[in-house]
Amino acid sequence: MGVRVRIDELVLTGFGGLDADLLVESFRRELTRLLRDAPVALVDREVVAGLPALPRTSSARALGVALARSVHTGLRGGAP
Repeated sequence: MGVRVRIDELVLTGFGGLDADLLVESFRRELTRLLRDAPVALVDREVVAGLPALPRTSSARALGVALARSVHTGLRGGAP
């Protein structure tokens, strides 16, 4: 059985000049890894709110990984 996560819109402000394709690929890869290694309870959530702050970085790859970890934390209900 697989888990499907659908993100309709992701808006990041203040990160101009980053390679958007690299950010998305890093995000997808890390979130897939996290969900495989630490599955979350199956829930239907419209919005994941109260996510941890993202680090300041000029690396699209680092931001994608940090964002995936933040979303995974949100899917777990804020539990690290």
